[in-house]
Amino acid sequence: MKIFRVAVGAILVLAVVAFVVAAGIIPRLRRQEVLKQQTIVAAEPAVTVTHPKLGNPAEEVILPGNIQAFIDTPIYARTSGYLKAWYFDIGAHVKQGQLLAVIESPEVDQQLQQAREDLNTAQANLKLAQITAERYLDLFKTDSVAKQDVDNAVQDAAAKSATVKAAQANVARLEQLVAFEKVYAPFSGVITTRNTDIGQLIQAGAESGGSSSSGTGRELFHEAAVDKLRVFVNVPQVYSHTAKPGIKADLTLPELPGRRFQGTLVRTSDAMDPATRTLTVEVDVVNNTGLLYPGAYTEVHFRVRADHPALIVPASSLLFRSEGLRLPTVVNGNRIALVPVVLGRDFGDNVEVLSGLSENAAIVENPPDSLVEGEIVRVVHAAASPNAEDEKS
Repeated sequence: MKIFRVAVGAILVLAVVAFVVAAGIIPRLRRQEVLKQQTIVAAEPAVTVTHPKLGNPAEEVILPGNIQAFIDTPIYARTSGYLKAWYFDIGAHVKQGQLLAVIESPEVDQQLQQAREDLNTAQANLKLAQITAERYLDLFKTDSVAKQDVDNAVQDAAAKSATVKAAQANVARLEQLVAFEKVYAPFSGVITTRNTDIGQLIQAGAESGGSSSSGTGRELFHEAAVDKLRVFVNVPQVYSHTAKPGIKADLTLPELPGRRFQGTLVRTSDAMDPATRTLTVEVDVVNNTGLLYPGAYTEVHFRVRADHPALIVPASSLLFRSEGLRLPTVVNGNRIALVPVVLGRDFGDNVEVLSGLSENAAIVENPPDSLVEGEIVRVVHAAASPNAEDEKS
């Protein structure tokens, strides 16, 4: 009986010890498990996500343009001499055919007079040769002269006829040179440059490509047609197929805020510039007000409609990797997927994504550079700013 009591007491003591040990170990194990889970959660990068915004299907594309005159040409002298008079200065509007300047060239005038006298001499010689040939032909009918003499007379008349034609051509050439002593406006426009003055020596020809025995000359005037202007614009490749002849485009100038000038796209180069990946297009605009100047900078506003509107995402979400541009997204609730995308325009804080991204994608905001494909992350919601709470209240 005593042994039984001792055994029961030992069992009770062991049970109490086991209970005490279990009561101390089990909470510790639970805390370790909780700590392990917290450590795992803490090791997962915390990210905030956003969703792309749908761009406007019909939007206004603003591109820089260069205004040029519809016709722009330098005016050179075609005969040499001294400038006798000029009649229009810079800024003058002239009509086609108006007299701009007169060149005094006495040498050419004298050459023309000499050529006319040479022509008279050649015509007199031709008349005598024709009379002689006719006489020889009549005498040959009665066998009064030899056949050789007749042939000589006939061929001499033919040679004199050729001499007359050459003299006539020389007279016509010099008459044209004399006519070039008067410089006329080739078209209606405005004089933008005057590079000559009275008494200045004028050399016929042009600075480059001119052919003149008296040397190379420089332009006397520069004229531009400004009633209608051309605007050349480099359109990015992404909009190249929407830039078709016939679409309307508005022009704005920084010095004329609020004013718009309507133009029309009339032609394209039909070829991309490999250096800039742009398409050169021409927009024609009627300059009725005279406020548009050739050589000025302008902004051209095109209204384009996209078949598939682009998506707008924060620029801070982009990752630049060695394999190319990537946009981190969260899939399956907590896993990173690096999506290759093609960008369009850059709006500063936001960028345009043309392809590679779905509308309902969860985009990581301000992702760390350490993010890798397939990494587990913890999605958290961005806390509302105090300013936003104040605005609500």
